Amino acid sequence: MPAEVEYKASVARDLRRLDRPHALRILTAIERALIREGRRGEALSGRFAGLYRLRMGDYRVIYARTDRGYLVLRIAHLREVYRRPPP
Repeated sequence: MPAEVEYKASVARDLRRLDRPHALRILTAIERALIREGRRGEALSGRFAGLYRLRMGDYRVIYARTDRGYLVLRIAHLREVYRRPPP
């Protein structure tokens, strides 16, 4: 069974903050990295322990691995993404 990528509702707000070309490029890269290439990304530590990150240029995608696939929790610029932990 192929992995699924699910998005938390707050990710829509994160994407609205980006211009459309950046948002589309990031969404395409997420799908490619997680579904096609499998488990990719670095494990985070500290208050983000148990979560993973993908680097997309100056942006970071914070996600969790689930039984069915992946849950994307946050997409933000690297200077903002680590300021508050994803809910």
